[in-house]
Amino acid sequence: MREKTLEHNLVMEVKRVGGLALKFVSPGFDGVPDRLVLLPGGKVGFVEVKAPGEHTRPLQEARLRLLRKMGFKAYVLDDEEQIGGIIDEIRAT
Repeated sequence: MREKTLEHNLVMEVKRVGGLALKFVSPGFDGVPDRLVLLPGGKVGFVEVKAPGEHTRPLQEARLRLLRKMGFKAYVLDDEEQIGGIIDEIRAT
């Protein structure tokens, strides 16, 4: 499955549960996750999307660690089967 397809599936599933999966771009601060997931009830998570078999770059890993250290949920999505679990974990925060 291509990264673009996986990202589209994430966006559609988040929308289905009443949330938003906004494209996250931060000029001047490279390596941020691809999507900012906002769910009802003020639930927030960050998702870096990778095609199956691809790996995050070192800067992306550093950004994910920083977000987690700050108390945010931050994920790497590389399999369609993970989407439901990621949404469930963000909801549980």
